[in-house]
Amino acid sequence: MPKLAVALLLITASSGGLASECVVLMHGLARSSMSMNVMQDALEDAGYVTANIDYPSRDYEIAELAKIAVGQGLASCRAMQGVTRIHFVAHSLGGILVRQYLHDQAIDELGRVVMLGPPNQGSQAADELDRLPGFDWINGPAGRQLGKGVESVPLALGPVDFELGVIAGDRSIDPIVSAILDDPDDGRVSVADTKVEGMDDFVIVHHSHAFMMRMRTTIDLTLAFLGSGSFSARPE
Repeated sequence: MPKLAVALLLITASSGGLASECVVLMHGLARSSMSMNVMQDALEDAGYVTANIDYPSRDYEIAELAKIAVGQGLASCRAMQGVTRIHFVAHSLGGILVRQYLHDQAIDELGRVVMLGPPNQGSQAADELDRLPGFDWINGPAGRQLGKGVESVPLALGPVDFELGVIAGDRSIDPIVSAILDDPDDGRVSVADTKVEGMDDFVIVHHSHAFMMRMRTTIDLTLAFLGSGSFSARPE
């Protein structure tokens, strides 16, 4: 067989393997799917098919948002021919929506999940800032459920039982919110509060909550975990 034909065959086989794997991308609170565009491009360059979901993060409580956002992601992936495995890459609130959905029901095709700056133990900032005028307008009903008090959804969900890698940031561009949080933090969530019992791997990046999903370090770590179940597989 000619060398060119062999090369094309290998490329096709490689792409076909990943093309059966779909990644659902889920943005955080008061953001949009545009915030995940850089991550989406990198995943597609690596051979994955993707579903970058826009959902009304400020309009509903977490339980309803989980049905809307995760449900839309699953429907998009399942509509793609040949998809047999569905992963999730979720920023902030998006990670809690994945936990909520999987707390309520199983996903048969579930692969691996990467969470970026998730408030898995709630965030003290949500409890402190909800007293300020305009909090509900900016954050909606879900914002009040991301704290550490009696309304906390993350604290009520318990340990995870799926393959999960958590990426936490330790840089902040918001000194006011950081003053509320335990150090180190990413400007919205303390590093300690991103962790959850049952996670498979954990890593800290030197980026802020707002921009970590766009950074090459975060992207490389995400690709490593989706491919191997470990952040240590990240290319040097």
